[in-house]
Amino acid sequence: MPAHTPPGRPVFEPADRIPALAALRSAVQRQDWTAVAAAFDGLDDEDDRALACRVVAERSGSEAFLRQAAERFPRDPLPRSLLADRLVQIGWGIRTAHRAQHVSRQQFDEFHAHLRRAEILLIDVCAEHPRYALAWYLRVITSRGLQLGAGETRRRYDRLAEHHPHHFGGQSQLLQQICPKWGGSWEAAHGFAQECAANAPDGSPNGALVAIAQMENHLEIAEKSGTGAAAAYLREHDHHTRLLEAATRSALHPASRADAFRTVDAHSAFAAAHSAAGRHAAAAPHFRALGDRASEFPWGYLGSGDHEAEFVRHRKTALAKG
Repeated sequence: MPAHTPPGRPVFEPADRIPALAALRSAVQRQDWTAVAAAFDGLDDEDDRALACRVVAERSGSEAFLRQAAERFPRDPLPRSLLADRLVQIGWGIRTAHRAQHVSRQQFDEFHAHLRRAEILLIDVCAEHPRYALAWYLRVITSRGLQLGAGETRRRYDRLAEHHPHHFGGQSQLLQQICPKWGGSWEAAHGFAQECAANAPDGSPNGALVAIAQMENHLEIAEKSGTGAAAAYLREHDHHTRLLEAATRSALHPASRADAFRTVDAHSAFAAAHSAAGRHAAAAPHFRALGDRASEFPWGYLGSGDHEAEFVRHRKTALAKG
């Protein structure tokens, strides 16, 4: 985005900023399975396919269309995987994003019922297509939701990583599992994020896991001790250094592809972490790379919890100072 161009309202919905995903969303709306399948065939990157899957799954009422496609093409793993993700999305909508203590027993029961239905579909897909990334990625999510334990979630991630060792979506989901809020530890969470960042190819989004782990830690500190203590945590020298090193090897590396679907997620995570620490100049390169593109996560972790308001506020400050 040229320096003289005033920033506009951020676009958070992937299908509103990525033409291929806009076409996919339209195909789902038309209930055109041929076009849906062609859209996925045109995506070579498994992380792109995972984001495309989410665009389909978040389409209200799409479950009937996906169930029909699964019945028409019983040997094809794609319609069953998409249907499974739709069931996961319905279930998670019932559960909500609240902490467990604020979720009712009935909500948990309905949430788990939807995830178990998704599991039945995914187990068959993984048995028939053991290298199929989309199904293993979704099974990492269902394992966490069904509270099958860190060991089982890690087993599923390892099956995904056998053939897709740098699957950013899978790594992001496992990172959630090994954070304390899901029974893990900060040592494990930060260690895993650092490992993924170090092993990933230059220019890949995986380095953003370092920022995500820090933001998760920041959120817990803010809830327990206030925003001042949380910002002080992010400003610690070691955390700052790790963040800069991860960004240099990933989102800010010359090999980073601006058109890769997950690049926006990576820049958003780095920009949010720097912004929460008050390092606005360090956030500026990420905001400049983003322009009017953005991802909702993790902006809801800051201040008011309004992801759009927080993004706009911090972008304005960073671009003025950076």
